[in-house]
Amino acid sequence: MARLKRLIVPQLPHLVQQRVVAGCEGLSDAVDQQAFALALRQCCDEHEVAVIAYALLGQQTQLLLIPPSAESLGKMVQALTRQFVGAFNRRHQRSGALWQSRFCSAPLESATELLNCVLFVEQAAQRQGFQGSAVEFPWSSAGHHAGLRSDAAVAAMPADSAYWKLGNTPFERDAAYRRLLERPLSAADVRRIESTLLKGWALGSPPFLAEIGALAGRRASPAPRGRPPLGRQTG
Repeated sequence: MARLKRLIVPQLPHLVQQRVVAGCEGLSDAVDQQAFALALRQCCDEHEVAVIAYALLGQQTQLLLIPPSAESLGKMVQALTRQFVGAFNRRHQRSGALWQSRFCSAPLESATELLNCVLFVEQAAQRQGFQGSAVEFPWSSAGHHAGLRSDAAVAAMPADSAYWKLGNTPFERDAAYRRLLERPLSAADVRRIESTLLKGWALGSPPFLAEIGALAGRRASPAPRGRPPLGRQTG
């Protein structure tokens, strides 16, 4: 079966994930994490891709990005791979690919899905076994959104995001977001987001999914299960 064309919609947030190839230790220490964070910032600046949230884990990276055009997201990821993987291989005395296949991505509706997806990214370290709180993990944007540190690489949330409804002042929003971070997303939400991301669908309301599908020329969500209803016979 032919692979579906990737859904990339300019000016919308996209959840992006890259996984390390089997048998590789991945981003194993602070040197790797810092090098990746620097390369990410430089490549996003070069291609004008906004970073909304990130988590750099040992075996995968999870990012929330807003590309300015349909081509810029793929070009940014390609540039990031070229810049980071060569130095990573030299440091670890290895060769070959670091990431599994092509990156996974899913566009999402800011008003309905962005806040949950930011939480999904910034709680990822805990789901992977990190024992501290989300804001204590040094290689994510959680501390920035919780108001505990400033990260110049992270752009402001889109204006229609539910994040802005958490409070009337930055202090109120920071405190409210910290409370959200302390409550893990439900298992159902995690499964829904993971499944959508890995299969390359979009996240959002039915009207949003219909609009994205029309723009992309392909379905933005799975077809309903089961056989289509038979038309009423006449005569």
